[in-house]
Amino acid sequence: MMENKIKFAPNVMLIDASYLDRVTCDLQAHFAPIVNRELPKADLAVLLECLALDAGMKLGNNEIQVIFIYESGEGRLEGLTPSDLGKELHGMAFKSELGEFALYAFQPSDLATREELFIESLQLAGEFKEMQCLAAVADEDGYGNRLKEVIGEMKCRNKLTVFGMNPPAYEASHRFEMLGFAILQALGIRSEEL
Repeated sequence: MMENKIKFAPNVMLIDASYLDRVTCDLQAHFAPIVNRELPKADLAVLLECLALDAGMKLGNNEIQVIFIYESGEGRLEGLTPSDLGKELHGMAFKSELGEFALYAFQPSDLATREELFIESLQLAGEFKEMQCLAAVADEDGYGNRLKEVIGEMKCRNKLTVFGMNPPAYEASHRFEMLGFAILQALGIRSEEL
């Protein structure tokens, strides 16, 4: 389905936007009293750069495609800015020292769930022969064993980095990185505050 709409770039970040927003809001609420100040919304551009670096992308003129999958009726990110997935993010791009980030946002049709759209998108991106780096921010609790099964079938597991809040309990054939570190950076929390 998505393969017909978008040609994948060599570097893809597939993000469950509903999950990312939930984790971001939870971390904002948790860390505001710790740092003794009100935290702003997380800067989405900073967050994407942190995720790209954690996934192993190098500085340069990279082409980075960011695909947000979100629940129907949840078109706004409450904990991040910019926040409107349809109006402020879909079809937009920005450049940094890592390259150009092209942003796209999709919600499932009436025939699919957010999980099904995310899993199908991950499978399609994993089949892209020119893939250099694939980063996935998946709802680790919501997707359960389905995510593990799909990753187990992927040929490009060595190019995959999965971001989450709980390291996998099984020996993984892909990289795992803590999502929370990138979110804290995007919230502007300095290490000396902790």
